[in-house]
Amino acid sequence: MRAGSGMRHDGHRTVPESADRALCEDPAAMGMTDARRALLARLIDHAPTFPPASLPLAEALAEDARAAASPHAFMLARLVWPATELAQLGSSERAVSAVLDAPVPEDARIESVETRAAGRDGIPSHVTEIYVETPIDDVLEDRLDHLSEQGLRAKVRCGGADVPGDADLARFVRSCRERGLVFKATAGLHHAVRGNGEHGFLNVLAAAVFEGDEDAALLETERDAFGLDAAAFSWRDHSASRDEIARARQGLFHSIGSCSFFEPVEELEALGMLPP
Repeated sequence: MRAGSGMRHDGHRTVPESADRALCEDPAAMGMTDARRALLARLIDHAPTFPPASLPLAEALAEDARAAASPHAFMLARLVWPATELAQLGSSERAVSAVLDAPVPEDARIESVETRAAGRDGIPSHVTEIYVETPIDDVLEDRLDHLSEQGLRAKVRCGGADVPGDADLARFVRSCRERGLVFKATAGLHHAVRGNGEHGFLNVLAAAVFEGDEDAALLETERDAFGLDAAAFSWRDHSASRDEIARARQGLFHSIGSCSFFEPVEELEALGMLPP
């Protein structure tokens, strides 16, 4: 069955898919679940072929299948895959976010495209989610205005060779919010909380959820400052209900790209934040 039709196909076997798939797209669906699933469902776009994991294609597919079969598969979103290697997916029905390193063929598995060019060249007409990698520079706001006008989305790198500072990343989140522009974040977000010069994905989630406190949320280094249970996501004296979380995930912060699925999951397990 096609991914999204009630079942999830992981390339090796087909497993049931719950309402988790709707959570990022439909705030009402998110409001029907608890705050943990509202915050974390389909959070991770899995990119096992990309650095630093850089797994060979066969190993990457096996690792993605392991993620899809795990108890925390509700956090698994799309498989991030190079456009030039789509044929290597064979008959798998896994939902894909295609990285545009060549024109993308018409392929129903492709739900989103990631690119550095702000346009639709080389992208199938059925793809409506196009994430454009956006540098944080002196013309950031102009770039985001252009994306908004074109109906595109933004993508920000949080790690790698050039790690954005806290103030720059806060500016990016704030600027996307001001424009109603959905973004995804990628690179360097394996850890839940900021440390050793690396951004944390809980920090970025807090920056998206708690409007007006983006800078302070991204600077937070205390793991105990964050809380997540069935009722709410909290950071220091801030708290967000499942409905407030739903609005932030649907209208602002869509997902993170990570070459590892299990590292972020294990960090959340250690914090006691995952649902039973």
